[in-house]
Amino acid sequence: MPYVLPAAAIYVGWSWLYEANFGFFNYLLSEVGLHKVLFIADSSHVVPSLSLISVWLAGNLIVIFLAGLQNVPSVYHEAAEMDGANGWARFRHITLPCMTPIIFYNLLMSLIANLQVVTPALSLTNGGPGNSSRFMTYLMYDQAFVNYKLGYACATTFIIFAILAAFTAVLFKTSKGWIFDEGGDDDK
Repeated sequence: MPYVLPAAAIYVGWSWLYEANFGFFNYLLSEVGLHKVLFIADSSHVVPSLSLISVWLAGNLIVIFLAGLQNVPSVYHEAAEMDGANGWARFRHITLPCMTPIIFYNLLMSLIANLQVVTPALSLTNGGPGNSSRFMTYLMYDQAFVNYKLGYACATTFIIFAILAAFTAVLFKTSKGWIFDEGGDDDK
Protein backbone atom coordinates (compact mmCIF):
# COMPACT_ATOMS: atom_id res chain seq x y z
CA MET A 1 0.00 0.00 0.00
CA PRO A 2 2.66 2.63 0.88
CA TYR A 3 4.55 1.97 -2.32
CA VAL A 4 1.70 2.44 -4.77
CA LEU A 5 0.11 5.56 -3.28
CA PRO A 6 1.28 8.92 -4.65
CA ALA A 7 3.91 10.58 -2.48
CA ALA A 8 1.88 13.75 -1.93
CA ALA A 9 -1.07 11.75 -0.58
CA ILE A 10 1.22 9.88 1.78
CA TYR A 11 2.72 13.07 3.17
CA VAL A 12 -0.69 14.69 3.64
CA GLY A 13 -1.76 11.62 5.60
CA TRP A 14 1.35 11.73 7.75
CA SER A 15 0.90 15.46 8.35
CA TRP A 16 -2.52 14.63 9.83
CA LEU A 17 -0.95 11.98 12.04
CA TYR A 18 1.76 14.42 13.18
CA GLU A 19 -0.57 17.44 13.65
CA ALA A 20 0.27 19.20 16.92
CA ASN A 21 -3.22 19.65 18.39
CA PHE A 22 -5.49 17.03 16.88
CA GLY A 23 -3.10 14.51 15.29
CA PHE A 24 -3.48 10.82 15.96
CA PHE A 25 -0.03 10.39 17.53
CA ASN A 26 -0.60 13.29 19.94
CA TYR A 27 -4.02 11.88 20.75
CA LEU A 28 -2.39 8.60 21.73
CA LEU A 29 0.22 10.43 23.81
CA SER A 30 -2.47 12.41 25.65
CA GLU A 31 -4.44 9.20 26.32
CA VAL A 32 -1.48 7.70 28.19
CA GLY A 33 -0.84 10.96 30.07
CA LEU A 34 2.17 12.23 28.15
CA HIS A 35 2.72 15.72 26.78
CA LYS A 36 2.03 16.49 23.16
CA VAL A 37 4.99 16.47 20.79
CA LEU A 38 5.60 18.85 17.90
CA PHE A 39 6.71 16.12 15.51
CA ILE A 40 7.45 18.24 12.45
CA ALA A 41 7.52 21.65 14.09
CA ASP A 42 10.36 20.97 16.55
CA SER A 43 13.91 20.80 15.21
CA SER A 44 14.81 17.92 17.55
CA HIS A 45 11.90 15.75 16.35
CA VAL A 46 11.62 16.55 12.63
CA VAL A 47 14.36 14.25 11.28
CA PRO A 48 13.23 11.19 13.30
CA SER A 49 9.63 11.92 12.23
CA LEU A 50 10.62 12.07 8.57
CA SER A 51 12.71 8.92 9.05
CA LEU A 52 9.64 7.09 10.34
CA ILE A 53 7.86 7.94 7.10
CA SER A 54 10.81 6.57 5.12
CA VAL A 55 10.68 3.32 7.07
CA TRP A 56 6.95 3.03 6.39
CA LEU A 57 7.61 3.62 2.69
CA ALA A 58 10.05 0.69 2.53
CA GLY A 59 7.31 -1.76 1.53
CA ASN A 60 9.01 -2.63 -1.73
CA LEU A 61 12.10 -3.78 0.17
CA ILE A 62 9.99 -6.11 2.29
CA VAL A 63 8.50 -7.68 -0.84
CA ILE A 64 12.03 -8.28 -2.17
CA PHE A 65 13.07 -9.82 1.17
CA LEU A 66 10.02 -12.08 1.06
CA ALA A 67 10.87 -13.23 -2.46
CA GLY A 68 14.43 -13.93 -1.32
CA LEU A 69 13.23 -15.95 1.66
CA GLN A 70 11.07 -18.07 -0.59
CA ASN A 71 14.09 -18.83 -2.77
CA VAL A 72 16.28 -20.19 0.03
CA PRO A 73 16.79 -23.86 -0.96
CA SER A 74 14.76 -26.09 1.34
CA VAL A 75 17.22 -28.97 0.94
CA TYR A 76 19.75 -27.05 3.04
CA HIS A 77 17.21 -26.63 5.84
CA GLU A 78 16.18 -30.28 5.63
CA ALA A 79 19.78 -31.47 5.80
CA ALA A 80 20.56 -29.19 8.75
CA GLU A 81 17.41 -30.33 10.54
CA MET A 82 18.42 -33.97 10.04
CA ASP A 83 21.83 -33.10 11.51
CA GLY A 84 20.08 -31.68 14.60
CA ALA A 85 20.40 -27.94 13.96
CA ASN A 86 17.87 -25.81 15.82
CA GLY A 87 15.95 -22.91 14.26
CA TRP A 88 18.52 -20.27 15.22
CA ALA A 89 21.40 -22.29 13.77
CA ARG A 90 19.49 -22.87 10.53
CA PHE A 91 18.74 -19.15 10.27
CA ARG A 92 22.31 -18.13 11.05
CA HIS A 93 24.11 -20.66 8.86
CA ILE A 94 21.62 -21.19 6.00
CA THR A 95 18.96 -18.51 5.66
CA LEU A 96 21.13 -15.48 6.39
CA PRO A 97 23.99 -16.46 4.04
CA CYS A 98 21.51 -17.29 1.26
CA MET A 99 19.87 -13.89 1.77
CA THR A 100 23.11 -11.86 1.51
CA PRO A 101 22.62 -11.00 -2.19
CA ILE A 102 19.12 -9.69 -1.35
CA ILE A 103 20.47 -7.81 1.67
CA PHE A 104 23.17 -6.27 -0.54
CA TYR A 105 20.63 -5.20 -3.17
CA ASN A 106 18.23 -3.71 -0.61
CA LEU A 107 21.10 -1.96 1.18
CA LEU A 108 22.31 -0.43 -2.08
CA MET A 109 18.83 0.68 -3.16
CA SER A 110 18.08 2.13 0.29
CA LEU A 111 21.37 3.99 0.31
CA ILE A 112 20.67 5.56 -3.06
CA ALA A 113 17.05 6.38 -2.25
CA ASN A 114 17.70 7.82 1.20
CA LEU A 115 20.55 10.05 0.09
CA GLN A 116 18.19 11.59 -2.47
CA VAL A 117 15.37 12.40 -0.08
CA VAL A 118 13.67 15.71 -0.87
CA THR A 119 9.93 15.05 -1.03
CA PRO A 120 9.16 14.72 2.72
CA ALA A 121 10.98 17.92 3.61
CA LEU A 122 9.46 19.74 0.66
CA SER A 123 5.93 18.50 1.36
CA LEU A 124 5.83 18.76 5.14
CA THR A 125 8.39 21.23 6.48
CA ASN A 126 9.85 23.37 3.67
CA GLY A 127 13.27 22.68 5.16
CA GLY A 128 12.30 23.85 8.62
CA PRO A 129 12.06 24.28 11.48
CA GLY A 130 15.25 26.28 11.58
CA ASN A 131 16.69 24.46 8.53
CA SER A 132 16.81 21.18 10.49
CA SER A 133 15.21 19.23 7.63
CA ARG A 134 17.08 21.03 4.88
CA PHE A 135 18.82 18.01 3.42
CA MET A 136 21.38 18.31 0.63
CA THR A 137 18.83 17.37 -2.01
CA TYR A 138 16.42 19.95 -0.62
CA LEU A 139 19.22 22.52 -0.81
CA MET A 140 19.81 21.52 -4.44
CA TYR A 141 16.09 21.87 -5.24
CA ASP A 142 15.87 25.20 -3.44
CA GLN A 143 18.89 26.67 -5.21
CA ALA A 144 17.83 25.42 -8.66
CA PHE A 145 14.08 25.98 -8.72
CA VAL A 146 13.44 28.67 -6.11
CA ASN A 147 16.54 30.87 -6.20
CA TYR A 148 17.53 30.06 -9.83
CA LYS A 149 21.18 29.59 -8.87
CA LEU A 150 21.87 26.73 -11.26
CA GLY A 151 25.63 26.71 -10.75
CA TYR A 152 25.21 26.32 -6.99
CA ALA A 153 22.62 23.59 -7.57
CA CYS A 154 24.94 21.76 -9.97
CA ALA A 155 27.79 21.93 -7.45
CA THR A 156 25.50 20.52 -4.76
CA THR A 157 24.38 17.77 -7.14
CA PHE A 158 27.99 16.85 -7.85
CA ILE A 159 28.73 16.63 -4.12
CA ILE A 160 25.70 14.37 -3.65
CA PHE A 161 26.90 12.23 -6.56
CA ALA A 162 30.43 12.01 -5.08
CA ILE A 163 29.10 10.96 -1.67
CA LEU A 164 26.81 8.40 -3.27
CA ALA A 165 29.62 7.06 -5.46
CA ALA A 166 31.94 6.76 -2.44
CA PHE A 167 29.37 4.88 -0.36
CA THR A 168 28.53 2.62 -3.30
CA ALA A 169 32.21 1.89 -3.96
CA VAL A 170 32.77 0.97 -0.30
CA LEU A 171 29.68 -1.24 -0.35
CA PHE A 172 30.83 -3.06 -3.51
CA LYS A 173 34.42 -3.37 -2.23
CA THR A 174 33.36 -4.90 1.10
CA SER A 175 30.64 -7.09 -0.41
CA LYS A 176 33.07 -9.69 -1.74
CA GLY A 177 33.75 -10.83 1.82
CA TRP A 178 30.18 -11.27 3.00
CA ILE A 179 27.98 -12.12 0.02
CA PHE A 180 27.28 -15.84 -0.29
CA ASP A 181 27.97 -17.31 -3.71
CA GLU A 182 26.24 -20.67 -4.17
CA GLY A 183 28.57 -21.56 -7.04
CA GLY A 184 31.55 -21.12 -4.74
CA ASP A 185 34.38 -20.58 -7.23
CA ASP A 186 37.53 -21.46 -5.28
CA ASP A 187 39.75 -19.97 -8.00
CA LYS A 188 39.24 -16.42 -6.75
